[in-house]
Amino acid sequence: MPTSGVHRTCRRMEVASPAGVVYGLIADAGRWPIFFPHHIHVEQLAFDGGVQRLRMWVSAAGEIRSWHLVRSLDAVRRRVEFRLELQAEPVSAVVGSWSVEPLGSGRARVALRHHFFVAGDAADDIAWVVRAMDDTSRVELARLKSLAARWTRLDDLVLTCEDSVHVNGPVERVYDFFYRAAHWPRRVPHISRVRLRERRPGVQTMAMDIRAPDGRMRRSQSVRLGFPHAGRIVYKDTAMPSLMAAHTGEWSIEPEIHGVRIVSHHKVVLQEDVARSLDGTRTGLAAVRQRVRERLGRSSVAAMNLAKRHAESAVRPR
Repeated sequence: MPTSGVHRTCRRMEVASPAGVVYGLIADAGRWPIFFPHHIHVEQLAFDGGVQRLRMWVSAAGEIRSWHLVRSLDAVRRRVEFRLELQAEPVSAVVGSWSVEPLGSGRARVALRHHFFVAGDAADDIAWVVRAMDDTSRVELARLKSLAARWTRLDDLVLTCEDSVHVNGPVERVYDFFYRAAHWPRRVPHISRVRLRERRPGVQTMAMDIRAPDGRMRRSQSVRLGFPHAGRIVYKDTAMPSLMAAHTGEWSIEPEIHGVRIVSHHKVVLQEDVARSLDGTRTGLAAVRQRVRERLGRSSVAAMNLAKRHAESAVRPR
């Protein structure tokens, strides 16, 4: 148990959305990576209908950090209590809660509370943790407010899709193609340069210069997490094309009776302002959905076919 004193922070705000909708956004941690800027990836490890255990990867202070989060979900009271595990110095423990109070007329009040312990209780450490939590809470609440205000349109703004390609080759070669992205300028025709950093195994930050079909160059930036034993690479773009407000993806390699199947998954939040500027109506949003879907499909299938060629070249008879 922590031996230092308990410290508390609390931030509140009102949102233009029914309380049940706001609670649903908080409870749906699987979509946090496309809803909240700091969240890179979330995996649910266990859930019994009330208590949930998650592993989360988060961008904090310029680093990608991972921890476990245990949450108790109470839909009736519209309350989520949480406890963070695997704390990093100087934090020794964190517990907290989200609570949503209905205000009537389709409005609600949200409160985010943290109770935390700092090893040694040094004043500078306490001040740093308070600032970090305050900054993160402010960003998360502002994003939640923006999402909740668009709750009637959110289903139209979120796009999920997937494509797949069969490969007559080993899992390891396919995974190697996607994981060793530093080699892509030699393997992928439209990528001219890749800058990749891997401070610890399985956690990468990457910037790419991509040549569009019309010859123009575009910069892409992302955070990538590799799970070699599961044959998966997940990623989140941190620099968006104009049509997207958020984008996460995954390459998964699924064994089949003969060979493997590569599946490309995407989750996107569309940029509503760009969509409506096309013709000022919801038709603009439908056109953006179709355009983004087609672009993701083309690029994903092209990359998977290159991985297919890379993997199958290792098993062709000489």
